[in-house]
Amino acid sequence: MGKDRTAQCRKCRREGEKLFLKGVRCFSDKCAVNRREYAPGQHGEKRTKLSNYGLQLREKQKVKRIYGVLEGQFRNYFFKSTKIKGVTGAILLQFLERRLDNVIFQMGFATSRQEARQIVSHGYVNVNDRRVNIPSFLVKKDDEIELKFKKKGMKNVQENLEASKQRTSPAWLEIDAGHVKGKILRLPEREDIQFPVNEQLIVELYSR
Repeated sequence: MGKDRTAQCRKCRREGEKLFLKGVRCFSDKCAVNRREYAPGQHGEKRTKLSNYGLQLREKQKVKRIYGVLEGQFRNYFFKSTKIKGVTGAILLQFLERRLDNVIFQMGFATSRQEARQIVSHGYVNVNDRRVNIPSFLVKKDDEIELKFKKKGMKNVQENLEASKQRTSPAWLEIDAGHVKGKILRLPEREDIQFPVNEQLIVELYSR
């Protein structure tokens, strides 16, 4: 299985903004984006005006990196989105939001999507009382999510919940922090996306 081993801070610097890929550590004064506000590499400090294609590419790369998906996965989500009635860009983002690793992150059980992916992969997540260890699993309306941890793991999740209090929980999720569980109230909508993204640029890129 493919894996992107690029350093997380390097990804943020390449996109020119914080993507919060390392959770609470991104709020530290030691954050690489704060210290070096230019792209990585030998020519990173040179500011060049992007073409339309460059803008489209950077938007796609940004969204890919936020959700932690590879090019093949992302392309599959896009082409699935084109086959569903509605606005393609919004449906694409809905697919990404419905990923199980993203749901665990949005519920506050992990401080980053990467940590959430690890929790899912290690088999600590139940969906409708059945263990699911596939981070890309797509949740549906009325699905019930519950974490099953041993004592040490539960302590880490409680610390994550405390650290995630500064984040606003999406309206499409119901969270029971005391029992480390939650429910999918409805499918996510475009208005639920909590970071700036122009999905139309991605649609234009794949439509070239």
